[in-house]
Amino acid sequence: MRRRHVISTLVATGAAVALVAGPQMSRAAADSNQLYIYRVSATSEAAAQRLFHDGFDVLENRSGTNLFVLGDDATPARLQAAGFEPAIAEKLKPTGWKAPSTRLVPDAAGPAVAPIDETYDGGYHTVRAQYAHLDKVAADHANLATVVDYGDSYLKTRNPATGYDLKAICLTRKQSGDCALNPNVPKPRFLLMTQIHAREIVTGDISWRFIDHLVGGYGSNAQVTALLDSTEIWVVPIVNPDGVDLVQQGGNRPYLQRKNLNNTGGTGCANPPTASDQAGVDLNRNTITHWDTSGISHNPCSQTYDGRSGDSEPETQAIERLFRQLYADQRGPNDGDAAPVTTRGAMISMHSYAGMNLFPWGWSTRHSANDAALRAIAAKMSSYNGYQYGQPGEILYNASGTSDDWSYGELGIASFTIEVASCGSFTPAYTCTSTDFSRNLPALMYVAGKAKAPYQS
Repeated sequence: MRRRHVISTLVATGAAVALVAGPQMSRAAADSNQLYIYRVSATSEAAAQRLFHDGFDVLENRSGTNLFVLGDDATPARLQAAGFEPAIAEKLKPTGWKAPSTRLVPDAAGPAVAPIDETYDGGYHTVRAQYAHLDKVAADHANLATVVDYGDSYLKTRNPATGYDLKAICLTRKQSGDCALNPNVPKPRFLLMTQIHAREIVTGDISWRFIDHLVGGYGSNAQVTALLDSTEIWVVPIVNPDGVDLVQQGGNRPYLQRKNLNNTGGTGCANPPTASDQAGVDLNRNTITHWDTSGISHNPCSQTYDGRSGDSEPETQAIERLFRQLYADQRGPNDGDAAPVTTRGAMISMHSYAGMNLFPWGWSTRHSANDAALRAIAAKMSSYNGYQYGQPGEILYNASGTSDDWSYGELGIASFTIEVASCGSFTPAYTCTSTDFSRNLPALMYVAGKAKAPYQS
């Protein structure tokens, strides 16, 4: 297994790491908007969990015993006070794009371009554009595509005039009964979900490209044609549209937004967010599966705040309801119960930016009863994208309440998280989307093809 992360290379060569210690941390003119990625040694799982507990913004990346923390000029002092010795791994460039039109911005001007052409940060598609894209695909390929509104975002549940619908698209060579919200359908199902963490922007555009690859290749690409003839492919390009709406407004502070925008648990949280302070609930820590166990913070303004209770958030409830409408419950209720070899269904939740293929359990290093099959699929994925593979606690850190632990634990489907490498950057240029898509497309197609019987060898 090969590590393909730029920061790891820079750390090894000493080219980009300046140690931060003692009085060197002070700056004559500190810029509270300047962001850094700090390298922090965390040689034990207990040390990693202490970073979460103390409210640090721990990124989804690891290099050996080092974890990476996003922060500002004040973060090193906080890390030292918590017993860690930070080093600057990367100084992030300020974001500078003009905010696109969006109905969540007060008094927003009308869209300057057609909704489907609305972009930010060099080409990334806005929520409005992603939804216009789904509608256009369904209109242009009525024999293949169906758009489904599966719920409302947090803001929309509070005020129908704000917030967003939650949308998915079903792709298959449609026959009677296909794309129905019913788990008892003839075809197996694969689901890809992206941007559950708003700031992981490269993943949403990978969904866009994946959709286009499927509808554009049907009838001319043999692999695509066979897949859509036999399988329903579901794509949720933006699980967290309220959060993405804030990210796309630009500026370093909005760019930090990871969570949804539910501020009821911490009414004093900063808005726009800061490196250690943002409103919302981490939707990938909010599912009921071993909720509040690991990789979380109880501080409502922390990036990994897991909510007042498991499944508390509208976005979590809606995506779980969609899963239950798509997949039968095929596994027993206990952690040690195995999903049977007759199980159908697979899913991938896509994040950034470590270059890893992960599978349950994430809340613990305990192996699931289907570990051998899940591990074998992840190994095959790694043969395509070149990433490390393993349980989160083996190669990253333990985290509870995650979407793949829930979908495997509750329904038994083969569930994975891909941490795309994002060209080794927390803030990748838009051109990175093409690189990450090309690298991960074979893995997506492979897992989608396994949906009919993932646990059969």
